[in-house]
Amino acid sequence: MRPPIRIRLKDDLGRFSLDVRFEAPGRGVTALFGPSGSGKTTILRCIAGLHRAKLGEVIVEDWPWQVDGLFRPVHERPIGYVFQEASLFAHLNVRGNLTFGMPAVAQPDDLPLDEVVQLLGLANLIDRNPASLSGGERQRVAIGRALLSQPRLLLMDEPLAALDQASRDEILPFLERLHDRLSLPIIYVTHDMREVERLADHIVLIEQGRVIAAGPMAQVQSDPQLPLMKLRDASVTMLARIIARDRSYGLTTLAVDGGTFLVPMMQGEVDEYHRLRIAASDVSLAREQPNPSTIANNLRARILDLRHTDDHQIVVVLGLGEAGFGERLLARVTRHSFDELQLAKGLSVFVQIKSVALMGAR
Repeated sequence: MRPPIRIRLKDDLGRFSLDVRFEAPGRGVTALFGPSGSGKTTILRCIAGLHRAKLGEVIVEDWPWQVDGLFRPVHERPIGYVFQEASLFAHLNVRGNLTFGMPAVAQPDDLPLDEVVQLLGLANLIDRNPASLSGGERQRVAIGRALLSQPRLLLMDEPLAALDQASRDEILPFLERLHDRLSLPIIYVTHDMREVERLADHIVLIEQGRVIAAGPMAQVQSDPQLPLMKLRDASVTMLARIIARDRSYGLTTLAVDGGTFLVPMMQGEVDEYHRLRIAASDVSLAREQPNPSTIANNLRARILDLRHTDDHQIVVVLGLGEAGFGERLLARVTRHSFDELQLAKGLSVFVQIKSVALMGAR
């Protein structure tokens, strides 16, 4: 288990002040999420050594990059940095761009070129000129170049922001593949919750240069004290394990802590994990066992907490299972329905889930 990445930064940037402190796991994707102008890119630049905060601590794998009077310059920090724009070398083909930053002497645990090419689907592009590539292809090459520099930490600054929706949809599966195959920690800046839901394991919420929350995805998504609960498209993501496949009905059964879900037949083998997204608007509640219906997913849960919204609705935090100790869900209900059913914190309820979105394999 790699030690966590420890970040503490404080700086006055004219009309903007930065004062953040958080830890990121030593493996997986940590998303820095918040509105434009909240300080996410500044944090990334501080980690990279492109900006020196007046007071700060950046420690990666117990290796201090900035602490007290010590400040390691960029070239002494083993990072890969992926910007919004790919910025490839026009005079080099794809192979030349990929190998440009590779160390002169390879180490036994270095990522080989062939593996990166396979991970990012670049085999058919290897001899092409950057000018002939689509936006998504260019960004995949930029990611490959960053990986082949053999970093200990990969920093990604809104890598999909400059792409159209088709290009984003093209590149997201490759980013998921990197998450699954590599042990390299990634700090990923975005203001798009859809990217966070598909990629992140850990999330740091940034607002006006401050950290307002940090923790595992599901925990932060379902915290009633945090602003994510108030979003119209509030949801939770979770990992589910395939436990059965019924080919006669075209159904797959997925297990999570506290219950199981039936979803349309999906690729994957028994015991393989997949990421699920369940929107609060797709969850309904009942006090008694619902009659049989076309909604296949009916589970027991307990109301753990709730929050009133500004539009006369209530977002309910649920724990799956009779005692509520399982995975958390959110349900958005009207105040009328909440009062009519006499719902309350601590109450055991039946949950019907209209739709379960599959976000990708894990």
